[in-house]
Amino acid sequence: MTVGLESVSRARAYEEAAGRLRALLGDSSVASPDPGRRTALDLFRAAPREAPALFYFDATQTYADIDRLSDRLAARFAQKGVGRGDRVAVILQNVPQFVIVSVAAWKVGAIVVSLNPMYRTPELRKLFGDCEPKAVICHDDQWENVFPAAGSVDSELVFWTGAREFQTRNDVRVLPVPGAAPPAQALATVFAENAPAPPAPVLTSDDIALLLYTSGTTGVPKGAMLTHRNLVATALICCDHFELNGTSRIFGVAPLFHITGFEIQMVAAFAARAAMVLTYRFQPQVALDAFLEWRPTFIVGAITAYIALMNQADATSRHFESFVHIYSGGAPIAPSVIDAFARRFGRAIRSSYGMTELTSASHLAPNEGRIPVDPDSGALSIGRPTPAVDAIVVDDERRPLGPGAHGEVVVRGPGVMAGYWRKPAETDEVLTNGWLHSGDVGFFDESGWFYLVDRKKDMISASGFKVWPREVEDVIYGFPGVREAAVVGAADPYRGETVVAFVSAQPGTVIDAAALSRFCRERLAAYKCPVDIRVLDDLPKTESGKITRNTLRDGLRGL
Repeated sequence: MTVGLESVSRARAYEEAAGRLRALLGDSSVASPDPGRRTALDLFRAAPREAPALFYFDATQTYADIDRLSDRLAARFAQKGVGRGDRVAVILQNVPQFVIVSVAAWKVGAIVVSLNPMYRTPELRKLFGDCEPKAVICHDDQWENVFPAAGSVDSELVFWTGAREFQTRNDVRVLPVPGAAPPAQALATVFAENAPAPPAPVLTSDDIALLLYTSGTTGVPKGAMLTHRNLVATALICCDHFELNGTSRIFGVAPLFHITGFEIQMVAAFAARAAMVLTYRFQPQVALDAFLEWRPTFIVGAITAYIALMNQADATSRHFESFVHIYSGGAPIAPSVIDAFARRFGRAIRSSYGMTELTSASHLAPNEGRIPVDPDSGALSIGRPTPAVDAIVVDDERRPLGPGAHGEVVVRGPGVMAGYWRKPAETDEVLTNGWLHSGDVGFFDESGWFYLVDRKKDMISASGFKVWPREVEDVIYGFPGVREAAVVGAADPYRGETVVAFVSAQPGTVIDAAALSRFCRERLAAYKCPVDIRVLDDLPKTESGKITRNTLRDGLRGL
């Protein structure tokens, strides 16, 4: 009974705090209209068939093209027993096939599991063991990493596809050399078939549409379950805020395997009946060329991408003149970068905040006007809560705080995930009566602007990708001669944060930092690997013997 009363009391306190902030913002609404039974597949199907859906180098695919090819893949899925609730692992860069596979999965009622193509075999094996996919699609040059990890998957449902398909330009600046993979398992053979699409199961808005892995506020990767309701509601909010419509062209700077790319680029494009411009992965010069060729109107990406574009000597304001809105998120934004970009190109980068568990954006800066900077910390505001989103700040006892007080940011809204895949305890830890505890420390001011000032845990955000120190440390401990290891994030003006490792050696051994770096790169995605490895005689510890990461991190700040 005590626990029940405590839960009711907390829910009432959260509701009252949310009401006060809505009044501060001049917003009396509590929730947006329920999208009902609408799904991401419904959004796709509502687009005009002959409207352009994708621009990929020198080629264009219409919505009809995507529909036809996804029908053929859906037929193969159904023939092999992939159906409602099954998982389809998509391990692809920003290519047309990513979109086709996602739509095909939804057509048979399956769940898309979007995974980073940089994952190595040991990482994939763990994730496959958790989500148990019925089908896997990867690039040809990833085959040697992916196929050994997919041992429990029917080999006839493990497909590869090439980055050089669906176009003829073959830009060597960004497109990789085709890899060796079995011809019989080429996705192109399925696309060449003309099997009728199977009857689609009845999907509801509460069905899981996307399983996206995140370390969240703990070190173990967890699959955030995002429903069709989550995807649709957030996409409609984004369409309204970013003024997206059938004439919009969304540049795919964010990876589609990331929540920003999946939701604000792909699903929002479906909702707006707009087109995406894809270039496999972000490469600054290729992006600039695509800006001039396809004249995109909207872009959202990590601040590191904009810094890279500014570092191109031939980049001019002409490259950005077609954009109606330019947004950034995924990592802290230095106000100095915003100012430098505006001086160089005459365009403003607007801030945002979101996370996988929130189906991307929960806070957005308005399209116009000055974005405030906290005078104490120098932090640029992340914006204000989007329509239908409530956000509050709570202390360590989860008691709501008022303006100016620092605490954990807690969010409620239509984008809040359904929970973590097969992890009820972890779900209960972050979800309270529909409120998501973000693990990020921040505050809001008297005008309702939110600011982030720190992380509640030790999460590292490198170029918008989340890195959990323990995972990297576990790999380092496998290197011969390592006695102790600690990984921290160091401030970096380009990446936001970089990964730094501190190690000590076992008695009588010497650690070769270069060899340890190679060891990590063989076992971890590149963005997780330490860019700086420092060998110390001993690592700082508490009296109980626990290594103190904060001491190491503070030492880096003092350099």
